[in-house]
Amino acid sequence: MNLLYNSTRNAEKKVTASQAILKGLANDGGLFVPEYIPKLDVSMEELKGMSYQETAYEVMSQFLTDFTEEELRHCINSAYDSKFDTEVIAPLVKVGDIYHLELFHGATIAFKDMALSILPHLLTTAAKKNQVTKEIVILAATSGDTGKAALAGFADVPGTKIIVFYPKGGVSRIQELQMVTQKGENTSVVAIHGNFDNAQSGVKEMFEDKDLEKELARAGYQFSSANSINIGRLVPQIVYYVYAYAKLLENEEITSGEEINVTVPTGNFGNILAAYYAKKMGVPIGTLICASNENKVLFDFFQTGVYDRNREFILTSSPSMDILISSNLERLVYTIAGQDAEKNAELMEQLREKGEYEITPEMREKLGDFVGGFATEAECREAIRTTYERMGYVMDTHTAVAASVCAQYRRDSGDGRKCLVASTASPYKFIHSVMTAIDEKYASAEEFDLIDELSRISGTDIPKAIEEICSAQIRHTRECDAGRMEETVKEILGV
Repeated sequence: MNLLYNSTRNAEKKVTASQAILKGLANDGGLFVPEYIPKLDVSMEELKGMSYQETAYEVMSQFLTDFTEEELRHCINSAYDSKFDTEVIAPLVKVGDIYHLELFHGATIAFKDMALSILPHLLTTAAKKNQVTKEIVILAATSGDTGKAALAGFADVPGTKIIVFYPKGGVSRIQELQMVTQKGENTSVVAIHGNFDNAQSGVKEMFEDKDLEKELARAGYQFSSANSINIGRLVPQIVYYVYAYAKLLENEEITSGEEINVTVPTGNFGNILAAYYAKKMGVPIGTLICASNENKVLFDFFQTGVYDRNREFILTSSPSMDILISSNLERLVYTIAGQDAEKNAELMEQLREKGEYEITPEMREKLGDFVGGFATEAECREAIRTTYERMGYVMDTHTAVAASVCAQYRRDSGDGRKCLVASTASPYKFIHSVMTAIDEKYASAEEFDLIDELSRISGTDIPKAIEEICSAQIRHTRECDAGRMEETVKEILGV
């Protein structure tokens, strides 16, 4: 049966999965959601013996029903190959009594590789299926990791161009270098004078601008998205939660049907939403623990039912989570509103106009799958240091937020269920913050001087991604004010 998609702001107009992937964002500014969350049609007993690629097919075939088996398997096998430094793609590592799902073994050493390795293949396949003749322009805003992963995925992909905006001074030095050294004739990187929310809002405005759409069409271009607003980003993320549960079962860490909790460091809400969808598919997940850094807009939302972005924007050591407008939360709000697109649109309009909205008591009752928590910068550093001292395991700053919140939750709730932590980036991506957390003596050292030391203390090889940027040439130097993003896109495209 064909699973169709509609906008969170208009449930009437239905599109296929490939059309939703191509468009990225619905015409009305809403996000595409499936009419319902399909159930897994294979048992955990069958899944536990499967490879990552086989698991990906079982999950994604339920959502992307207008892709043929041959098309989907080709996309999966092209994505999850030697670009990853381990055959298992997403290893599970037991750290004390917590299971870390390492999602950073791809080309850009962050979890975004898990979806952005496959998105270019899904997108180009979708373009062929829908007889698209225009060149697809991928427009993305990044708080650090999406940018590089999208650039790496789309570099020199025929029929596409990619333009990435990032906040100048709002990402780590490694993240910035990964982007500005990116090769590819079709790649452009722009530093904006503003924060991530400015970049994300600017991109969404361009998607919603009908006059710009017509102008681009006349020049032979159409926009699509690589951000997690694109359903083609979200569906592949569901896979690793299904895979992790099956592997815990295979390794006899859990028994069949045993519920586990999942903690996810959260900024734009896509990664934890994927875990929620995995639960809806039938994976025995108990509580979804939403871990925020000091930009705790999501924590406050789960505590009060009020989403309020009118607050100070804080730059932290976990920059990929420095976000006050969590785009993917709209998909959850639509769900708990009983798939009432009108109600959801009304709340999103309040967010746009006033910077806040409040959900109804009935909607709050449907948030029982989630709890929110947050970690301060000091707690994040403490989690990195104590985990290293006790277990010899080094984690990055974003994973440390999740580990800290997970420990808080277990202590305060008394919930004894086993817990999975989404480990979202390699510590090599945030070397200075990680090493300083382990020992203050590293505080005065230059980031790149600490690479060998991190390798030594963690007992891990320096990732290829880090070795490459040490000698790479800077190729992208363009900057613009947040208000000049559209102008900049036109300059790049020659429109």
